[in-house]
Amino acid sequence: MKVALLGLFVQEIAAVIKPFGLPAYRASQLVNWIYKQHVTDFSAMINLPKSMRTLLAEHFTVREYELQTVWQSGDGKTSKYLLRFPDQSAVETVLMRQSYGNSVCVSTQVGCAMGCIFCASTLQGMTRNLTCGEIMAQVLHIESLLAQEGQKVDSIVIMGMGEPLANYENVVKFIRLCHEEYGLHLSYRSITLSTSGLVPEIERLAQEGLPITLSISLHAANDTSRSTLMPVNKRYPIAGLLAAGDRYAAQTGRRVTYEYTLIAERNDRVSDAKELAKLLRGRLANVNLIPVNPVPERGLLRPGAEAIKRFEQTLLAHNINVTVRREMGADIQAACGQLRKKHLENH
Repeated sequence: MKVALLGLFVQEIAAVIKPFGLPAYRASQLVNWIYKQHVTDFSAMINLPKSMRTLLAEHFTVREYELQTVWQSGDGKTSKYLLRFPDQSAVETVLMRQSYGNSVCVSTQVGCAMGCIFCASTLQGMTRNLTCGEIMAQVLHIESLLAQEGQKVDSIVIMGMGEPLANYENVVKFIRLCHEEYGLHLSYRSITLSTSGLVPEIERLAQEGLPITLSISLHAANDTSRSTLMPVNKRYPIAGLLAAGDRYAAQTGRRVTYEYTLIAERNDRVSDAKELAKLLRGRLANVNLIPVNPVPERGLLRPGAEAIKRFEQTLLAHNINVTVRREMGADIQAACGQLRKKHLENH
């Protein structure tokens, strides 16, 4: 079985090519071709001897996937890609062209096991974790497309399909690789990770020395309500989750974002906003309000514009930093899991 080089640090590439008599400096050439030049065919790596290119092709691959589907939003600002790996697993990646740059949303698992009732990713359950290389392939696919326009990936959000912290080792390696100068050379502050609230892993992440933005899915201000929306709350209730968020903020100096999906007649009342404000008062935190993307199987409805505004104003009146997520790609079902679900239904 061939070894995939994508997803490996330069030192790891040097180690895997060494048994074939290749010196360590060749690893530096390889990472430049793979991460900077987006080359996937060894035969195109022209500063390597032809015999070496043949040897590499016999024993290694760069990255393996097929582009299954592309959906483009009507305004041209959002593109959604369905990538399929050799085992037929398919994952979604989204490019969002924002005013502040190009942002890529990556998936970390094939499906999701968390069972949040407002999300399409979890409808078919979880198949497997993605490797570091498979996560990186999503970014490099888009980076190579942007390069043709003289642009690049400016930020990454790890909040596509799957629970990132349930695939801890691969995700942390991916983050470090994105930061490497020979990788994407992204600032850690340009990377956001969203979790449903795995407390032990949040604690562990705080010790990694990675000052990334942590985004915690809260979606309710009390355990009774949150447990009906997110089964993970039964294992890690709100008090312990907020304590972990506080420790992350103290350790990294980064403000924690609490995501709150607004669902009509479930958690969008003024009383819910006041309860949320009381919960977050005095914390190094802000709230990101997300009007729910309707998933037909779930029967959950998006609140009206007045209800969304009222919720936001209530938080602001209680001195809570709040933003309302600007909707992108609704016309192409850019919410997590929707494109993969449609693909599975058609095959």
